[in-house]
Amino acid sequence: MDLAKQTKTMPISILDQVTLGYQLVWNQSRQHCAVQLFVGAHPTESIDVAHLLTTIGSFWSAQAPSLLLSPQSPQLLAKLLDQAPADAARIEVNQAWLHDPAITQRVHHARQRGLQLVWRGEPGQRPSVALAPCFERTMVSLTADEALSGLRVSRHSHRQNRPQAADPPLRSPVRAGQIYESVASRVLVEHCLDQQGAWGVAGWPMEDVVHGYRHQPIQPGQQAIIGLIEAIDADDSTELIEQALVSEPLLTYRFLRYTNSAGLGLRTEIESVRHGLMVLGHARVKAWLLEQLPHAASDINLQPIRAAMALRAQLMAQLLDTGVGDELRREVYLCGVLSQIDLILDEPLTAALQRLPLSNRVTQALLSRTGPYAPYLAVASALESSNTGAIRDLCASNGLSCWRDQPGAAAHAGWRACALDARLAAGIGKTAGAVCGLSRKVDSQHPTIS
Repeated sequence: MDLAKQTKTMPISILDQVTLGYQLVWNQSRQHCAVQLFVGAHPTESIDVAHLLTTIGSFWSAQAPSLLLSPQSPQLLAKLLDQAPADAARIEVNQAWLHDPAITQRVHHARQRGLQLVWRGEPGQRPSVALAPCFERTMVSLTADEALSGLRVSRHSHRQNRPQAADPPLRSPVRAGQIYESVASRVLVEHCLDQQGAWGVAGWPMEDVVHGYRHQPIQPGQQAIIGLIEAIDADDSTELIEQALVSEPLLTYRFLRYTNSAGLGLRTEIESVRHGLMVLGHARVKAWLLEQLPHAASDINLQPIRAAMALRAQLMAQLLDTGVGDELRREVYLCGVLSQIDLILDEPLTAALQRLPLSNRVTQALLSRTGPYAPYLAVASALESSNTGAIRDLCASNGLSCWRDQPGAAAHAGWRACALDARLAAGIGKTAGAVCGLSRKVDSQHPTIS
């Protein structure tokens, strides 16, 4: 799995002036329909918005999920509204900045030019009647009372007996075609997407979905297993089979346990999926997959959890220098994909990892957040948020910042910036339904990993 080959060389000057974070948006099929990209400009930088949009656009194809740019300052928003062309990505407009008449005027002008704008506000807020026509859709956070109303409507819709005619009609606060974020429960997600026709849900209630399995173990995904069996039957390459397998975190964990089980009787420890595939051969792997299939999970609410875990691993692998070997990149990916396996297994991470013959580098990063892989795990995890200032500080504290005034430090750190890579998005999407990736162009060389 040569992940480095999927990385594009990018113009670095403009991307060196921003810090990015992301949030995934999921549709009714529980597939990624958009990526919300939080864009934070460095305080001392003057951003060339046209260059920024061109650079991001060059890494975003028609096959990738929709892109929503979320500027993290009113100054950057103003530049985007003034300079973005009509065919640019969707732009978020935060309600907190619409109190400025200049921003309001820019919103009207941007809409007239054909920009696709998305309103976003605090819980309970909605766009004003005057501004509502300027927005293609809204990104709404429900208040506690609104969430409770949605749950009540959901409950009534599942009742076998209809409510009496005298009962007051229940009306959901969720509107079709809109985006809802900070949805805290599986039932409310299903109400938004399945009952009310919301366009998407930003983020995913991982803990609540997993909590629903507290009395039974979560199983690997049915579609992932079927896809792997079909890939083996089609005589796909070991590399493609590996990519599909490692994109299902629980299946990855179980495969490594299986290959190292006493009953299998292999003479050597299997520390990677690639090694296991090579030792067992496709026929034995298929037989093992067929044994997993009758118990596989078909719950689509688990798919966003699997995809998010795989994406974190992909990001960790992409943070490495492009010159790093495939074996090391696979180990870093494995570190990332196992970083939340305790959530799926419902047991302490220490206990889960004791069953696998992992390298000290992996166990140090996962259990004590130390060692050479720890910075990559920390940064990949931090990217899953809108706090671009904290992400920038974390990169600096972990020696992953680029100090342009200190060439030696820059050469040692090797970190320049994160950017969207459409080819990586397409590659992950084909194998695991994981979404898109962030990659980067290094300044010179990567710090030594030992």
